[in-house]
Amino acid sequence: MTGFGVGEASTPVGRLVVEIRAVNHRFLDVRVRAPRELADLSALLEQLARERLARGRIEVAIRVESPGGQAVALDVERARAAYQALCALRDELAPNSEVPLSVLAAVPDLFAPATERARDTMRAACAAAFERAAHALETMRAEEGRALCEDLRVRLGAVRRAADAIGSRAPMLVEGYHKRLRGRIARLVGAEVPLDPGRLEQEIALLADRSDVSEELTRLSSHCTQFEALFGSKEACGRRLDFLLQEMVREVNTIGSKAQDAEVAHLVVETKSELERMREQVQNVE
Repeated sequence: MTGFGVGEASTPVGRLVVEIRAVNHRFLDVRVRAPRELADLSALLEQLARERLARGRIEVAIRVESPGGQAVALDVERARAAYQALCALRDELAPNSEVPLSVLAAVPDLFAPATERARDTMRAACAAAFERAAHALETMRAEEGRALCEDLRVRLGAVRRAADAIGSRAPMLVEGYHKRLRGRIARLVGAEVPLDPGRLEQEIALLADRSDVSEELTRLSSHCTQFEALFGSKEACGRRLDFLLQEMVREVNTIGSKAQDAEVAHLVVETKSELERMREQVQNVE
């Protein structure tokens, strides 16, 4: 399901912002975008996203907004130790010579973004901002879910009505088979050849047994009931809905192949059309 959420949290270096974008996807695919100075928070964000969300392509972005730009912190202890070491080397190699402070600029990792000096604070702020963003995302997705639920409920009703119509038509199929079979035999052998009523009824009974769709209709009704029961589920049910729709399509295809009747064939086409629209919608359900 699609959705968007933004969360913020205050930090000593500025406002930390987390954005979450979700689009439809069959599985859970989490991607995190973070600037270099916040790269160590990427793993935390991915973990939080996988624990909170169940399905979709999720893009998580994080940034820090500071009024004066990205603050830089000096590691004072490291700088003091480095300068003392340089002075000791000076006293050994060239006593009384000057050791300018500018040489400290060449010491690696002496200056670092302020975010790296407050890792624990930044992790806590990141988790809080993510929680707010996830809540906003879920609120938006819940609104979309209610609309999808109503659409699926209407289409499921159409499938049930078509199945009921097929069930009402089924008892009349035997009579139709009887008329068509007698007509075909008459065209083949002519009116002067007598028909064996017993053999004719036997053939009709065999054809009616092969064309019986009562089992398929029963299973289709059961699938519809299970499908509708998931509308009130609080857990992720997209894959279960998709599976049930596959089984419904299977039953409807079997009904279409077994029931050689124009009206039933028309109902089968309409039902398959509704089921296909439902499958497209279910791809949006988590």
